[in-house]
Amino acid sequence: MSKANPSCCSSLLSGHLTLDAANQLAAIFRVLGEPIRLQMLSSIAAQPQKEVCACELAEPLGISQPTVSHHLKVMHAAGLLGRERRGTWIYYRILPEKLAMLAESLTFAKM
Repeated sequence: MSKANPSCCSSLLSGHLTLDAANQLAAIFRVLGEPIRLQMLSSIAAQPQKEVCACELAEPLGISQPTVSHHLKVMHAAGLLGRERRGTWIYYRILPEKLAMLAESLTFAKM
């Protein structure tokens, strides 16, 4: 019976997520598990200035303003969106560094 060559396979532990990092990512992916939130992110990303007033999302998405506000608040709390108050309106923008971190967590080791 021959032993397997230990150098033929990469370690299963190389590049693995820590439990803390996995918990943080899972929380963000749960936030993104709502289809309406993905639609909202897509709508924001599609704007030329990459931001949108909360008041502009209700009608195109067919949801009420309180529902829009709730979902934006959840995504802001998860660190996916930044916000800025301008008078009585709040403008939201995607935080690209958080999305880049999510994408990086899903990529395979570079070959």
